[in-house]
Amino acid sequence: MRMLPCLVLLSAILFLLVTETSAQTVINFNPSTEEVLYNFNMQGGSNPQGGLIFDGSGHLYGTTLAGGSMNCGTVFELTPKANGGSVEQVLFNFKGQNDNDSCHPIGSLIFDSAGNLYGVTAGLGYGTVFELTPDGQGGWTEQLLHNFMHDFHDGENPNGGLIMDAAGNLYGTTAYGGSDESGTVFELTPQAGGGWTETIVHQFMGNDGQNPSGSLVFDAKGNLYGTTILGGFGAGLGTVFELNPSGNGAWAEQQLYSFDNSAKDGYYPYANLIFDGSGNLYGVTKYGGRDDFGTVFELSRNSNGNWAQRMLHSFNGADGYYPVAGLTLDPAGNLYGTTYQGGAYNTGVVFELQPTATGGGGWAESVLHSFANDGTDGYHPYAGVIFGGSGILFGTTADGGTYGYGTVFGLKP
Repeated sequence: MRMLPCLVLLSAILFLLVTETSAQTVINFNPSTEEVLYNFNMQGGSNPQGGLIFDGSGHLYGTTLAGGSMNCGTVFELTPKANGGSVEQVLFNFKGQNDNDSCHPIGSLIFDSAGNLYGVTAGLGYGTVFELTPDGQGGWTEQLLHNFMHDFHDGENPNGGLIMDAAGNLYGTTAYGGSDESGTVFELTPQAGGGWTETIVHQFMGNDGQNPSGSLVFDAKGNLYGTTILGGFGAGLGTVFELNPSGNGAWAEQQLYSFDNSAKDGYYPYANLIFDGSGNLYGVTKYGGRDDFGTVFELSRNSNGNWAQRMLHSFNGADGYYPVAGLTLDPAGNLYGTTYQGGAYNTGVVFELQPTATGGGGWAESVLHSFANDGTDGYHPYAGVIFGGSGILFGTTADGGTYGYGTVFGLKP
């Protein structure tokens, strides 16, 4: 297994948010701005580094990298309590004991229309795609949809969440594998008689990107967009790419942008992208900008069809540094995200970016919360945040809290 710069798989995999449309929640809040809704305690999971999703009843779902009955990680559900906080139920303990299970779930979950959950794991072998199906008696049954293989025809080490198209096909990325060992984009298609078939949609070759990270996103025409941490033309410091279906099962890739670490650019884009209503793309880079602490960027399509990059914010440390999770957009066009470090206590922040009222294309950043690392608050948010009811932001921290194994938090506007 190869290592990316500043990326430690399994023990510190960077879990990337899959943007979901969240249901209205009924979690009650104390008057304080930030509230820890749940403290992980090892038995119920530890070190949640993936994002959260809601079901239609306002319950939260997520994964933990480790902990649980076999210390291989968990899938959990949080149910709001009437007097504040949440009750956790472990839906599944990964065991990693045979070919029918895996270990260390990485990234966010997604639901299908029938209420089944899908995700990926990185541990034991080269990673898996799994499905959890409710059994009707309060339990969940796991099925492995794909075991990644270490060969030239498959990817290895899936490191972001999945997305699903209208036909029920799953799409994701692997950091390695493929003919050049530079990573892949894959598709899993359900078969009529059961089982799933994997198709490698694209194999990266270095110049067109290397080591894709984070989940993918569709546009309205069914094209896929994502990022690679390395590769690209020029400096080789990461790319934004687009994949277009040709109609015969093949996909054509084009590189929309290659990062170069100039004064107005970042590098190493770990996280997924999001679209706004005008078709602009937004994302983050872990490094680069004026202080080399990372950036928030926008990609806009020009009249000639090319894409132009604009740095919206350069982190300076006090307002956070090392953003490694995707952004969330509210209806007013404001952006929200997290940084893994920086802030008042150097243990991460939740931030907001607002277009300036004076116009001119400027953006103003606000730190909504600096994690305290004081035994009650969590710290080191690897994943981004999602909206619930009343404009409340929800997220996870990989460390901290009462027991030191991470938290689920809510942030009231």
